[in-house]
Amino acid sequence: MNNANKPTAIVVCPGRGGYNKPELGSITRKHPLQTQQLQAWDNARKAASAATVSELDQAARFDFKQHLHAENSAALIYAAGYLDFMALERDYEVVAITGNSMGWYTALACAGVWEPTRAMTIVTDMARNTADAKGAQLIFPLVDSNWKPLPAYHQAVQQVLQQHPQELFESIHYGGYILLSGTEHAIQAAAASLPRVDERFPLILPGHAAFHSPLMGEAVNRALAHWPVDEFRQPQRPLIDGRGVIWQPPAVDLGQLRDYTFHHQVAETYDFTRALQVSINEFAPDNIVLLGPGNSLGGATGQTLAAMGWRGINDKDSFTREQEQGRAPVVSLGLA
Repeated sequence: MNNANKPTAIVVCPGRGGYNKPELGSITRKHPLQTQQLQAWDNARKAASAATVSELDQAARFDFKQHLHAENSAALIYAAGYLDFMALERDYEVVAITGNSMGWYTALACAGVWEPTRAMTIVTDMARNTADAKGAQLIFPLVDSNWKPLPAYHQAVQQVLQQHPQELFESIHYGGYILLSGTEHAIQAAAASLPRVDERFPLILPGHAAFHSPLMGEAVNRALAHWPVDEFRQPQRPLIDGRGVIWQPPAVDLGQLRDYTFHHQVAETYDFTRALQVSINEFAPDNIVLLGPGNSLGGATGQTLAAMGWRGINDKDSFTREQEQGRAPVVSLGLA
């Protein structure tokens, strides 16, 4: 516990898939006093010829085609996460920030690397940029229903990767799951050959390109050509990236941070599991705070803690017990 008597926390920012039908209206409802920031974001979105955060969040009904469109989903997820972060600082001493996939952009804004309104412009541009990429993405479990490792599933994934060299790649290490990216052909072949689990997996993710793979090369080139190092400032808090590398202020090389953000983060494997493990081991937080919208990070976070054996958590049952008995190490701001 620190001198301010606030619990310490690492903050975790969600990636794609956080804002769904249950989250409709949550930004305006949870943050009614943030009208100035919302207006600034709306102006930035208008300048980019995109639907505004306000009109999307305040829509009368959830329109799957509109709300899950890449550039709209990204804006809603970033806005919700950033406003959650601004609110939680009253109650926690934030010692480090990390995220999953697109959550890296939210993490940069929360850490002060990007001014929040400028970050909306970058988030919108990168969503458009990567949405144009080819390929597809699927998710597959590596643990059983109680979060215990299943070596046979891991072996099946390795076999299918070997069968499709240069076409199929490890995209995201996500707690007890792995996401694979690749060409449409390779993803379809992998989905057909991997074991069927719970009548749900392997699951090809609709609307997803081959994120975090070499197939994003064109998106990398466009991003590096468009966004100069001048957009980056020294972070105000440590950041842990998708390799588990710690960016520790005030000694961050902003040129290297830019190159990681628009190159490695886009076209190489994003190891969310390792990012979370490093954050916990290096900063020993009292709590792990998951930003909204939604609770998409809850399962992967719990699975990572179980694999680490953190605070006696070694499976789903022990994680659930800790959460239910008032000793919740994980606080999800996206839950009602």
